[in-house]
Amino acid sequence: MGENKLSFQQVYSENFSYVYNYVYMRTGHRETAEDLTSQTFLNALSHYDSYDPGKAGIRTWLCTIARNLTTNHMTSSHVRLETGIDEESSQSFFSYEDEYEILKDDANKEVARLLLLLSDEERNLISMRFGLELEIKDIAAALDITENAVRKRIKKILVKCAAFEEGHDLSEFI
Repeated sequence: MGENKLSFQQVYSENFSYVYNYVYMRTGHRETAEDLTSQTFLNALSHYDSYDPGKAGIRTWLCTIARNLTTNHMTSSHVRLETGIDEESSQSFFSYEDEYEILKDDANKEVARLLLLLSDEERNLISMRFGLELEIKDIAAALDITENAVRKRIKKILVKCAAFEEGHDLSEFI
């Protein structure tokens, strides 16, 4: 293990909630997020000896693993998130007790509702920026696009969310 490399236990402790939130924001399903988060860390543990801190930050590396697993799950799964949301599906989405307390806050519930209205690609980008709290440069590196493209896409998504929330200040939700 290199001098700048943390123990895997420390990596897990410091990044679990970020990875879980990222996956949860993409899937909208607690059990799926738990499974994919666990698989992310299992994959990371099995390849931790080859992780190079000089190539990418640990969150960027974990995000790449989580993004690939989540994308594979979403494309191979028969479960598809609806583009619209009605009152009944909204109630069933929030009916369980969330042990990570994400949905106990009204603002978080509203963010989750807005995420359901976005495409998977849009949810992925927003999840990376606000769920994992990755810097623009790290998102650009993970997605292999320019920093300017990342900024423009995020701005476009936030404008789209603002249109969904006419009469609300989006800063209340993010």
